[in-house]
Amino acid sequence: MSAEIRKVYDRNNSQELIDYVVKVLEKGGVIIYPTDTMYAIGCSIQSQQAVNRICEIKQIKPTKNRFSFICADLSSIANFAKVSDFAFKILKRYLPGPYTFVLPASSKVPSVLVQGKKTVGIRIPDFQPILDIVTQLGHPLLTTTLPQDGLAVEEYTDPSLIFDRYENQVDLVLDGGYGGHFPSSVLDVLEDSIEIIRVGAGDVADFE
Repeated sequence: MSAEIRKVYDRNNSQELIDYVVKVLEKGGVIIYPTDTMYAIGCSIQSQQAVNRICEIKQIKPTKNRFSFICADLSSIANFAKVSDFAFKILKRYLPGPYTFVLPASSKVPSVLVQGKKTVGIRIPDFQPILDIVTQLGHPLLTTTLPQDGLAVEEYTDPSLIFDRYENQVDLVLDGGYGGHFPSSVLDVLEDSIEIIRVGAGDVADFE
């Protein structure tokens, strides 16, 4: 297997590119792509095989990790997470943006992704190309940041170096230029209060 690399722009990408990425995902492909924070690796939440491949790349176990999804918009979140009135107000204020909100998972989330945890991280990045892809795909994209431990910054921010590293492990790399250095901030809204799980990109002062 050898990946492709394709250029993606902040706006005005061709429909051909969106169609192609969606086709890769529908066939169980694994892609690397830019977001409003860092480069991430993802796949369709409906492809167990692709989920397993991502776990192998990151050397993690599906049953021991909390996964995050990219949803296309606020209205689609309710299909995969239980959103209280309190949580909805928070999501509406801060999304799209560099935040991941941990919510109770709904019954529509594939069981392998919530084993023992029954929660899911929800993202709506402020990066239109990925939202266009997820909209056309018709369901969320499983998303997780690229491994960083022991790597020079360039190895997870420079798309050409990312491609060289993962060329034989993924199906497609979307080149959006240099990526960010910090992951999204993670906020737990399981109850009608907010707990900061990880401080990353985005201002978390309002939640402290």
